[in-house]
Amino acid sequence: MNFLHLERATLETFLPGLDTALARHPLAELESAPSPAIRAFREAGGPGLLVPAQNAGSGATALQAVRVQRAVGARCPSLAVATTMHHFSVAGLVEAAKYGSGLEGQLLEAVATDRLLLASGFAEGNTGQNILRPHITAERRGDRIVLNGSKMPCSLSRSMDLLTASVTMADEDGVDRLAVALVPADTPGIEVRPFWRTPVLAGAESDQVVLTEVELDPQMVVLTDVTADAVPDSLNVAGFLWFELLLTAGYLGVASALVERVLNRPGGAEEDPTPYLVGVEAAMLAVEAVARAMEDEEWGDALLVRALTARYAAQDAIARTTRTCLAALGGMAFIGSPDGSYLASAAVGLTFHPPSRNRMARPLRDFLDGRPLRIG
Repeated sequence: MNFLHLERATLETFLPGLDTALARHPLAELESAPSPAIRAFREAGGPGLLVPAQNAGSGATALQAVRVQRAVGARCPSLAVATTMHHFSVAGLVEAAKYGSGLEGQLLEAVATDRLLLASGFAEGNTGQNILRPHITAERRGDRIVLNGSKMPCSLSRSMDLLTASVTMADEDGVDRLAVALVPADTPGIEVRPFWRTPVLAGAESDQVVLTEVELDPQMVVLTDVTADAVPDSLNVAGFLWFELLLTAGYLGVASALVERVLNRPGGAEEDPTPYLVGVEAAMLAVEAVARAMEDEEWGDALLVRALTARYAAQDAIARTTRTCLAALGGMAFIGSPDGSYLASAAVGLTFHPPSRNRMARPLRDFLDGRPLRIG
């Protein structure tokens, strides 16, 4: 079947053997914690997907990356969510390397060659929390920087080699700014605590990471230009672009797994496929359009708004498609296997990631009226 053929071919090009390895396991096994999917991802060279070729990585483009994420989501929803956070962190390092001290490039090469996994401690899980106002603080003490706080949920919390986290830190003028801290997982003062209570997406290892008096070399903290007004700088705009596109593609993959089951069910070959197919395919085309634009357009507010538009359109498409697919599979499929209902539950998770549509309503209105985009 041609459905998902392009995405799986792209996955095989960049992460050879991963799709086959994932397909060997039942969905319930892949979605449990610990999941065999994370090891398979590492063994296939997945950590280096977005690392530039000059840093020994695969150097995938945004278009190639979203296709990879859709294919991954169609096999293992938890892996798609967890690796989105890894790729998002890598993309941030790539941007930081353009302005940094050189350490970022060394870290990128280590990620690719040593297949290191990066956990992302950026977005908070609290309703109403501004995602540019983290719960980790950084304080200068002599020649060290000391971190305190926590991140929850934090995907890959139990498999991470490095934690990348947003923190608040005062600059030389005493103004609190957003900074990005790079924390090796074995640093004294890091603790992982249980947090994720639902079996849905449990394989993403989204638990709580607590930092207590964690000491870092100042080179491991990158200060940005973002202050309390929450207007993102170029580094954050790049991060949000990657985050929205990769996340949306992954969740479209989850919904696509449900579509695939409907298309392959007995008697499905004689049925009109469009009620199941069109919504997710159109949403993926919107994601791909923004990914293509990232190759030759400015990474600014306008492009980020297009990424958010594609993401919110995908949420609507996923909601419609999953309902239609579950109805088509019927009651016996619901009774006989938990896979269909699980995929539908997992796919709706896109709605819960920041920034929510409700939080962005006013900022998007302000942007349309000519004001700078603020991330709610």
